[in-house]
Order: sequence, then C-alpha cells, then structure tokens
Amino acid sequence: MPGDEEAIDGPKHSCRRTSWATPGCRPDQSGAGHDRRRTLAAFEAFCPHAAAVPAAAVTTSPSHFSPRHWKASTMGTQRVLVVDDEPKIRMTVRGYLEADGFHVIEAADGPSALRAVTRDRPDLVVLDVMLPGLDGFQVLRRIREASQIPVIMLTARDEEVDRLIGFTTGSDDYVTKPFSPRELALRVRAILRRTDSRSAADHEDGVLRFEGLTVDPETRTVLVDADRTVELSALDFDLLSAMARAPGRVFTRRGLLAQVWGDDFFGDERVVDVHIRTLRRALGDDAGAPRFVGTVRTIGYRFIGRPA
Repeated sequence: MPGDEEAIDGPKHSCRRTSWATPGCRPDQSGAGHDRRRTLAAFEAFCPHAAAVPAAAVTTSPSHFSPRHWKASTMGTQRVLVVDDEPKIRMTVRGYLEADGFHVIEAADGPSALRAVTRDRPDLVVLDVMLPGLDGFQVLRRIREASQIPVIMLTARDEEVDRLIGFTTGSDDYVTKPFSPRELALRVRAILRRTDSRSAADHEDGVLRFEGLTVDPETRTVLVDADRTVELSALDFDLLSAMARAPGRVFTRRGLLAQVWGDDFFGDERVVDVHIRTLRRALGDDAGAPRFVGTVRTIGYRFIGRPA
C-alpha cells in the first residue's frame, strides 16, 4: 500500500525545446541512458516503498485476462489507464489509484495506449508526454478524434508551450514532474466526480442549457435567446449537439467527422467547415465574435457557450 506523500521525479529524457512543440519530431536521445538511470535513482529515493506496492499491482494487468473476463471482474469500478514507459512510475501510481478503489490498466507506449483505450474503454487516462512509438500529444489527438474521455497529461517540462499544446489538443489537466502520486490520485477523483456530475445533470431531462441557447436532444429542438426556435438539418443538429456536450473541448475536423458523419465517411474533411458556417448562420453566431462556436486556428472548433 502507498505510504506518505512522495514525489515522482523527472525528466527522463534530454530534449531540445522544439522536439515536443513540433508534431512528428523526436526527442534528442543524447545522454538518454544516463538521464534514465538518474531518473530511476531519484524515483527510488523519492519513493522508498515503491517496492511495497502489492504484487497484485503487477500481476493483475488486463493483459492476463480476456476482455470478457476483464469487464466482468471490474464491473461497477471506475477504470483508469496509466500510460508511462517507466515501470516503477506506473507501479507506484497504480498503487495509489488502487488504494482509492480504481481499477488500473497499464500501457508502456503510444500504440499500446491507443489499443487499451479501444479495448478496455477506461473512464480516464493518465498520459505521459514522452513515450516511444507515438508521443503523448499524438496519442491525445488520436483519442480526441473519437472520444471525449478525460485525460491528465504528465510531463517532465514546465514550459508554457507544452501546456498550450496539451490543452489545445483536448487534455483536461496537466501535471508536471516531479509530482506527488497522492495529488495525482486526488486530481483523478476530482475530474471523474465532475464528469459524473455533468452526466447526471444531462440525464435528468437530457436538455443542454447555455446562456442564450437551449439544445434538446430528445425533441431535437434548438432555442436561441429563449424565444427563437432554430430549424436545423439533422446533420447540423448532430454537429451542434456533439460539441455542446463537451463545452470548451477542442474538436478536430477528423474528430467531428468520426462522431457525426461516422467512421465510414469518405471525402474532404473541409465539409465540416461548410456545416459550421451553416450552423453559425442559423444560430445568428458571428464568426468574428462568436457566442457559441469558436474557431481554433489550424486545428478545428470548440463550443464556447456559457452554462446557464
């Protein structure tokens, strides 16, 4: 079991400044082995009883079960996917989360993280930035193309550029190394509590209410400024509804295509821009000073309506 509050240290790679900020770039690997050994030594110093994490934290990985067995064994327990390529960091974070009653799934690289999201459908993802295969930002973008699952990013760098990249690709929170695993567990619980609260509120009557805008998915009606009913096509209504269910979240064009048009859509993704224009026109929303649908340059769109 986890003991008193400990700090998990970083960084684990030596990186040029541009290596994280530019998509497709890879970290500078010079001195990476030395940095990794130093990181693990610091980790063991900060987490002296990491070895005391129960053996079950290592031996009950979902890879030992079939998906059917895994789902049956975790029914009713919230699932957290922890993605980090350092086994000792995963083990300690897992120990704290399991002590709080969460079921933990592990992944050590970007591709396996994406497979775990699809296979195990976790309720939240703790995602390290520096990963082999695909980095954390690339993984987050892929997740956001099809899912609005909450994501907490972990990074060894405390630079504004990384925070901006993380939030514009849809992360829900950002934790910088060194960090306390106890604090991380509290953040996980806080985000899931907010998510559960929003879901419960939405299911009370299913209506999405914002200042100047009401969207009713059941009757498929839209009301602007409390007195004007807006007629939307079925597709434009689905587009508005998808964004309004996750206010503030950045949607890529490809992500909106997957959610609204479906995975089998074949064509130019700029069709999303055409429907955004018709949607704004119907809502009376000025693209230059929007009330409801904002543009995130070079990325996509976000719903910016304020909750009523």
